[in-house]
Amino acid sequence: MTASFKPVSVAIGDLTAHPANVRSNSPETYDPENIAHLKASIAVLGLLQPLLVQKLDGKYAVLAGGRRHAALKELVADKVAKGFTAKTKIDCRLVPDDCDVTTALSLAENITQAPMNAIDEFEAFARMMEVDGQTPETIAKTFGTTVAAVKGRLRYGLIHPDIRAAARAKTITLDTMKAFAEHPSQEVQREVYEALTKEDSYLQAYTVRQALKSRGVQVSDDIGAFVRADYEARGGAVAADLLEEHSVLEDAALVETILLEKLGVAAEEVRAKLGFAWADAMVRYDYATMADYGRVYPGPIEPDEAAQKRIDEITAELEQLQLETENEELDEDAYAVLCDRVEALEEDARDLQEAYSAEDLARAGVIASWSGGQVTLHVGLLRPEDIVKEEGARADSANTTGEEAPDAGEITYPASLADDLKTERAMALGAAMALHPEATLDLTLFKLVSDVLASGMAVTQAIKIDARKEYRSHAKMDEIDETSLEQVAAAHDALDLSWLDDTRAPADQFAAFRALEAGEKAKLVAYATASTTQSCFARDRQRDSLMHAFEIEIMPDIRAHWTPNAALFNRFKKAWLLKILGEDLGLAQEAVTLASSSKKEIVAFCDKLFAEPFATLTDAQRAAVVAWCPPMMQTAGVACDEAEPIEESPEPDSEVAQAA
Repeated sequence: MTASFKPVSVAIGDLTAHPANVRSNSPETYDPENIAHLKASIAVLGLLQPLLVQKLDGKYAVLAGGRRHAALKELVADKVAKGFTAKTKIDCRLVPDDCDVTTALSLAENITQAPMNAIDEFEAFARMMEVDGQTPETIAKTFGTTVAAVKGRLRYGLIHPDIRAAARAKTITLDTMKAFAEHPSQEVQREVYEALTKEDSYLQAYTVRQALKSRGVQVSDDIGAFVRADYEARGGAVAADLLEEHSVLEDAALVETILLEKLGVAAEEVRAKLGFAWADAMVRYDYATMADYGRVYPGPIEPDEAAQKRIDEITAELEQLQLETENEELDEDAYAVLCDRVEALEEDARDLQEAYSAEDLARAGVIASWSGGQVTLHVGLLRPEDIVKEEGARADSANTTGEEAPDAGEITYPASLADDLKTERAMALGAAMALHPEATLDLTLFKLVSDVLASGMAVTQAIKIDARKEYRSHAKMDEIDETSLEQVAAAHDALDLSWLDDTRAPADQFAAFRALEAGEKAKLVAYATASTTQSCFARDRQRDSLMHAFEIEIMPDIRAHWTPNAALFNRFKKAWLLKILGEDLGLAQEAVTLASSSKKEIVAFCDKLFAEPFATLTDAQRAAVVAWCPPMMQTAGVACDEAEPIEESPEPDSEVAQAA
């Protein structure tokens, strides 16, 4: 039937839409964005397929080929395109006026053409470059797409023929085939394909990508970018890819050698600066190996006059910066700059007030490792042979438990933040004391009686029985979690204060007080004692065994009285937040995803997470979120992450370790 359609040349300006065209009611089909690639192809190659037209009211109505018609009109309107005007004639086939199957013709034109196989498309792009001598740029121009999109298709079309054949035969999926493009060498692709198919008849894209990682390092990988200049200077082989970021440094051994050298230089710089005894490097921090290492920490020192002057200057500047960060009109970049400045100043202040002892410097060292796309320094480590223990006691400043030191070794709190955390913990402890009146009454009476009647040192200095209310100082008192404040307020509202009448003489007040029931007296004493609690971290069992045991009794979980929020997370470094998410909470994927986000975005994520743990969390993750607190705030006398882990520690080369 179509053979009888007469060929005819029609000027573009004489073409119009046909009412029987099956696409006539879908104007989005002809949107310029949807026909851009077709417009580009016609501009370069011309109209490859004639339009099907019918004479209507003196015009040639396009029955089939509406998208080509729309592309032609776009070319006429485009002042840059050459050779296309309203008078330009194009090839058409004329449908007779008496044809009674116009709609069927239009439908057949649109549905009878089978969509092109994806592999055919990839291979066609590759042939255009290899056989026709075209470039990614000319191909992109022909099809109205980006050069990057063309290169992506070309990469798949250049995968080893055996692998493409397997995809055509559906032995492997299209996604699995695409995974082989991670390495540009067809020979490497073939070797990996043969090795994997011997082990397993069913291949997954993930398995392929993991296998290809052992055959080199992509230049876009964080390690590849870090070592590339040195690698190429030493003549290391590079497998070039059409997309530069997928080129591969093929000599994995040379990559690791250079990485260790650069890590060693970083470790040595810190060793020389701080005066440690040794420096070392490892690609990934091996937690199993490091379990036998100890760690030393700097202790407080008395700053001299010059140091104190600088500390005062830093304090003043930090107060000013704090005001600036509270400006809600700050954009993200400006906020990040202020945060970086705050961190630098706090580190300077800490260095002026803390130092390692000469004994610790003489035996401790530094290890540099690669984590999260950057050099990570582990400072103050003690080799197993250098750990010194006194008989029956732990070393004064080293962790000699045979376990990796807690976060305190890597997350070192500035003095200002530590003081504020102590304040928040004291507030939580006060709330717990007010909620346990009988136990607190016993503690108060015991303290009073023991201090007077017992010989030697006072049983504890943690509470003041001289009835002076402790002043709570905090840099962000109006932003902290209010749980403990609300609990204390509720405890205050429940007190019987009928005896406390300023119009009465003290003797009359005392008489009324004595008449109270024992339970009411206990509440009053507990509330008053709680108000004297000093700012504190968890008690040391050896230094204050009384309060250590008492706090465990009344506040076994600080999270019942306090919840971390944005005010706290804002004062953490970005790396700390990622480490907490990935290692402490078991949110490995979230840590990896957020690694490229701004600190402001990570703070918002953490604030929302702790306010109400997400429904998508596993039971283990939820338990970790509910229990987490900064080191030394938990009552049991250890940092939360020193307790038994809820999940297994990640492997050293896992995404969790990298994100942290």
